[in-house]
Amino acid sequence: MLAIFNKGLVEPPQELNSPASVKVSVKPKVPEETLKDFQSCHSTNAFLISLGDAALLSYIPPCPPYSTQHRFFCGLDDIYCIFLGTLNNLCSLIRQYGLSKGTNEAMFVIEAYRTLRDRGPYPADQVLKDMDGSFGFVLFDSKAGTVFAALGADEGVKMYWGIGGDGWLVISDNLEVIKASCAKSFAPFPTGCMFHSEGGLRSFEHPMNKMKAMPRIDSEGVMCGANFKVDDYSRIHSMPRVGSEANWAVWGGPHV
Repeated sequence: MLAIFNKGLVEPPQELNSPASVKVSVKPKVPEETLKDFQSCHSTNAFLISLGDAALLSYIPPCPPYSTQHRFFCGLDDIYCIFLGTLNNLCSLIRQYGLSKGTNEAMFVIEAYRTLRDRGPYPADQVLKDMDGSFGFVLFDSKAGTVFAALGADEGVKMYWGIGGDGWLVISDNLEVIKASCAKSFAPFPTGCMFHSEGGLRSFEHPMNKMKAMPRIDSEGVMCGANFKVDDYSRIHSMPRVGSEANWAVWGGPHV
């Protein structure tokens, strides 16, 4: 999975950007180069969606189809989602949201997003906590210009994010592609967390706590993009809810 977003749409945490990226010999790559690297690893079955100058999404179907490494892609009403992993309670979530029996995990995430965006009574952290399983996903609402990503707390799925050439945000489950694309400005996507392009990074496991950046030094002694963890001593005073009259940005919560 690979998702690349224009810096005009997304403002990732500043601590993800390493000053070493401008000093090392290997510089961050522009989106076209990153996409080429990713597709060279999967030349026979890579699927690409280019959404103007806003985003690039590339998806690799599981091979063979019955592989336990589940990956799903769905596009609906200009909303696109790449989902990695499995929801153990998908059937009950389908019933809860009144969806058809053939709904897969990527379809469910889009429907949950639309429900919360338009009329949802719950905060997003509760929706994500209700998702039982190993999962990670990236969603892009091309009409609204909204990016939303989340990673489950059980570490069964891994994702990485970083800042590539021209300041574009890069998210992938392929660590080598992230390293090549972002130089030193990358880090593991934090587990149990969600990121919204307007609301920033927040833990859905501990939604009343702020996040803090932890400096990260690689084996060469070079400062890399920061890790993020829950700050046990810093609290959010109130929990925003998402409803028909609320701004969708509050799903992401406050910036770190």
